[in-house]
Amino acid sequence: MDHAIEIRPGRTADVFAIGRVLVETWRATFRGLLDDAFLQGMSPAEQAVRHMGRRNAVGVGHFVAIERKTGNLVGFVNYGPARYATPTPVGEIYALYVLPAYQGRGVGVELVRSVARYMVEGGAMTLCAWVLATNPNRLFYERLGASAVETGTITLGGHRYEQVAYAWRDLHILIARDAGAA
Repeated sequence: MDHAIEIRPGRTADVFAIGRVLVETWRATFRGLLDDAFLQGMSPAEQAVRHMGRRNAVGVGHFVAIERKTGNLVGFVNYGPARYATPTPVGEIYALYVLPAYQGRGVGVELVRSVARYMVEGGAMTLCAWVLATNPNRLFYERLGASAVETGTITLGGHRYEQVAYAWRDLHILIARDAGAA
């Protein structure tokens, strides 16, 4: 990973930067793939409020990527228990976003690995993430060893979109995986 970036647990003070990164990343990634009015209507402040609310849920947290030189938050991952019932503990990545200028530098890989280590410490051996089927970055998960395991739909701005669930069945493999392979 880029040594100019630090990964650390998120703090309450990070939520406004998280909201900004989420909106900037969605607008850059999904322009032309999602409804333009929906993307333009996204508000960093509203996203910050959403993530502040998530911070209060049991087992839910954030890891953030901070550029050491500037102190700016350039990416984040939001994680917690899977939102569906499972017989064994399963973690879920709810959101993973890295500003376009920092993509391809290992930031996303280290954010995912941070979640995997946290989940293993808490007893979960499996991790999943729901990704929009049209997301041009979804192969990132496959490069990290996740497999597509389910499909579904999500409604955003009054429109339905296909999504794909990716899962890692053994988090030890993800944690040990060579960063150069991703």
